[in-house]
Amino acid sequence: MFIQTEDTPNPATLKFLPGRDVTGPKQPPRDFQRGEDVAGAPLAEMLFMIPDVARVFFGEDYVSVTKADSADWKHLKPSVLGAIMDFFVAGGVPLTDQIAAEAEEEHVYEGDTAEIVEQIKELIELRVRPAVAQDGGDIVFKHFDDLEGTVFLEMRGACAGCPSSTMTLKSGIENLLKHYVPEVNRVEQAV
Repeated sequence: MFIQTEDTPNPATLKFLPGRDVTGPKQPPRDFQRGEDVAGAPLAEMLFMIPDVARVFFGEDYVSVTKADSADWKHLKPSVLGAIMDFFVAGGVPLTDQIAAEAEEEHVYEGDTAEIVEQIKELIELRVRPAVAQDGGDIVFKHFDDLEGTVFLEMRGACAGCPSSTMTLKSGIENLLKHYVPEVNRVEQAV
């Protein structure tokens, strides 16, 4: 089995491409931090056995791994590659059916606001997410405050904690959304 690796804009995160589905095409990406409950995510559990792995993100066909600040990729990368390879060679499934089916709570919007939110979600899905997925991350719509015109987005994977994430939000995504959806005044990171 050959696993490709790619650098991401976040120097603490590497993207690993095992040549197989990780979440699969119909499942949402998943983000895990060290210390969280990873029952139902056997690959994440295996990667967190490596001491310097701080965060694991599963995309459709890749795994992004974020290292602890004190770690060095030159020492950590072989362990991560070995763990991913062993997992897939043994026939492991990264997510159990239970965790793959979990859905996040969504706000309910009505009337004009519902139409605005649909436009925002469509732009994020078609224009933003594919670009950030290439960098090993994901951006997820969380909420739209129609009174202030503020869109709240959550950055995951390589995007979470990336030095250029604020610029991505403000210069890239905010300008895109303001251009296509006049009701949007600003974009903020969801907390």
